[in-house]
Amino acid sequence: MADRIRWGVVGCGGIARRRTIPEGIVRACNGRLAAVWDLDGAATRDVASQFGARAAADLGDLLREDVDAVYIASPPAAHAGQAAACARAGKHVLCEKPLGMSVAEAGAMVDGFRRADRRLGCAFMMRFHAQHQAALRRVREGRLGRPVLARAQLSCWYPPLPGAWRQDPATGGGGSLIDMGGHCIDLLEMFFGPVRQVSCVTGRLVHAYASEDGAVATLAFENGAVGIVDTFFCIPDEASQNRLELYGSLGSILASGTIGQGERGAMTAFLADGAGGYDAQQARAGGGGVAIDPEPVNMYRAEIEEFGAAIREGREPSHGADPGLRSQRTLEACYESARTGRAVPVEAGGTA
Repeated sequence: MADRIRWGVVGCGGIARRRTIPEGIVRACNGRLAAVWDLDGAATRDVASQFGARAAADLGDLLREDVDAVYIASPPAAHAGQAAACARAGKHVLCEKPLGMSVAEAGAMVDGFRRADRRLGCAFMMRFHAQHQAALRRVREGRLGRPVLARAQLSCWYPPLPGAWRQDPATGGGGSLIDMGGHCIDLLEMFFGPVRQVSCVTGRLVHAYASEDGAVATLAFENGAVGIVDTFFCIPDEASQNRLELYGSLGSILASGTIGQGERGAMTAFLADGAGGYDAQQARAGGGGVAIDPEPVNMYRAEIEEFGAAIREGREPSHGADPGLRSQRTLEACYESARTGRAVPVEAGGTA
């Protein structure tokens, strides 16, 4: 293997071209871009030219000896087949979420990479946000006390667009819930641990495409805490502040704008050394709190570098197969709940 992990990219549009290639792979201290491929030949040639990579003729051509790891950024319906081809070729894979179109597909992917003794990761880049990591340290140190409630919100305006795979469950697996809610659920499981049961409502509230344009899920965590995820494709961008809220017996950590593709946001901790006594007046001065404002980290570079380091060190990446499979189980339970109108237990297995 070369000094740097040599990356191939499958899928040259969207997040790959906009973020992961220029900010992640190109800038990674332990990686370099070797080859790219997309079903759209023009996109393949454009991206290869823009970033100085080899334009592969097809997936088989991409998987030549000059590639160590593959970043898969194609629509979810293609993930399982493309990942299986990578595993057979002896390549490591960082796959955009969701891993597959179902728990069965994702589980088969995980098993295939374990048999091939190669690393499989899920691109939950929001785990690497500097403020999310700072909040996680406080939760793990017990500063929040006993976890009580968590909320994650991610919404945007996503009108009907010709050929948009996120707007068709046959290609995307669903709409706002699986696309944006997947990030939210993963973050809350990172903070509070596995979810044991969900209740969920989805709907086509504004837009007429086949996938849901809105969803709200209530999560019951194994530790007894409760979570709320709300995610919509039908709320104007500036109207949604993309809130993250963590509450416990010793206080709260509240943020806006940290959930998303940017490196910054506003996060404030309201944490006490003890809960204190009962205040019958419920007098609250307002304001206060301590800002959590660490040096920003580029999430895309961080996820690429962590995956590369895991390959080098022969270990599982922090955004490896288990969180991806866990997320798929929770999402599948959410969709079942939305269909049946009942609370649905989340299948055990996998760690967050």
